[in-house]
Amino acid sequence: MLAPKKVKHRKWFTMRQHPDKEASHAETRGVKIAFGSYGLKALAYARLTSNQIEAARKVAMHHAGKTGKIWIRIFPDHPFTQKPAEVKMGKGKGDIQGYIAEVKPGRIMFEIDGVEPKVAEECMRKAGTKLPVKTKIVSRI
Repeated sequence: MLAPKKVKHRKWFTMRQHPDKEASHAETRGVKIAFGSYGLKALAYARLTSNQIEAARKVAMHHAGKTGKIWIRIFPDHPFTQKPAEVKMGKGKGDIQGYIAEVKPGRIMFEIDGVEPKVAEECMRKAGTKLPVKTKIVSRI
């Protein structure tokens, strides 16, 4: 699973909790296809865990075969914490549970090249079903 090797601060501040407020802010970086011919674009705001990104990568790699090359354009570098079950309020921040990637609308998350157009579209569609965000398949051509 994806995780940063080293972080400056072990526990970060909690991000904004209301996703509708973040959905209005479109992404400015990573909005164009840079490496492959086809890409998977996010249409809404989401926080993707490293497990979800890995599941999408696995299904895409499996469907692409040996000739396909897949690029992951997002990386989970934001730690999230959680307190154990049935613990009273207070007593500090919880332990780190994993890492997430904050994805805003317009972000290209995955790219693929080296396969037929129908295979690429099916590959990106299958990868999109593993993610908790509405997606769109875009092409360079």
